[in-house]
Amino acid sequence: MKIAIDAMGGDLAPHAPVEGALAAAKEWPDTQLLLVGKPDVVQPLLGSGRPSNISVVEALETIEADDEPVRAVRRKPNSSMVVAARLVKEGEADAMISSGNTGALMTAGLLVVGRMKDIERPGLTSIIPSIDKVGVLTLDLGANMDAKPEHLLQYAMMGSLYRQKVHGISKPRVGLLNVGTEAGKGNELTKVAFELLEQAPIHFIGNVEARDVLERNCDVLVCDGFAGNILLKALEGAGDSLFKVLKAEMTSSLMNKLAAAVLKPSLRRVKQLVDYREHNGAPLLGVNGLVVKSHGSSNALATKNAIRHTRTAIQNGLIAAIADEFGGK
Repeated sequence: MKIAIDAMGGDLAPHAPVEGALAAAKEWPDTQLLLVGKPDVVQPLLGSGRPSNISVVEALETIEADDEPVRAVRRKPNSSMVVAARLVKEGEADAMISSGNTGALMTAGLLVVGRMKDIERPGLTSIIPSIDKVGVLTLDLGANMDAKPEHLLQYAMMGSLYRQKVHGISKPRVGLLNVGTEAGKGNELTKVAFELLEQAPIHFIGNVEARDVLERNCDVLVCDGFAGNILLKALEGAGDSLFKVLKAEMTSSLMNKLAAAVLKPSLRRVKQLVDYREHNGAPLLGVNGLVVKSHGSSNALATKNAIRHTRTAIQNGLIAAIADEFGGK
């Protein structure tokens, strides 16, 4: 399999994408990694011992974080993100990964890779960690701020297929993010979406409150991109703040430092459970290829994990399964 990586996108580019690709290339020698970017920048970072399954694809432009998405994609056809998307479109890569501008990646997915037949609005999806370490697949996480009930229905169906194909859950429970669990709760969007989900060929369990997500009371959580993005960032911020408080408390006295030394392995495992870097890689479901959004501040570890999750999606035929469900590409 071949995976194109936008080497110029993200807060820590190009170092993080290149270092993550080097680590992934060594662990999975059966995977060809195409680093897309400026050769004079990327090549020196690979060093003399570059694995044989890494190559560099030239792209002399870069889409910046503050670029207007549609304009950037159209006016920068030789940008690393657009070239990577074109590799997927032309069948030169099975998937692409980028930590760059989310709006631009969404646009590249739609304009370059192309929208899947009968899918009105593709959605970003990722795993939110849960206490039982299984996680909750959530979408949309920010691709579309203003969704219609029909979009939430399609998210639910795509998310259900994702959990079946990639995670092996035979009958995934689908929940609708809402302000209460009662059927009549919510705004007009969630009320109408609730009725559509009840009639859909999925295992819909009803409304789900945000406070219960970490308990994994559903396997797929459906929401519009505005609410989903707020939920995701709130959880990330809460996790970071919690560990800052714990660190300050554990170093506040000699006794606490001794206790921290004993608890360090357990605390490290807890941190890994909630660390977004361990769960990095959000596929844009609903386009004619596997387009994966990596966290904007991804380091090498996060990049490697995005590659790992992308490999799994390719191996399980995720895009083909969604295309079959919605009547083909």
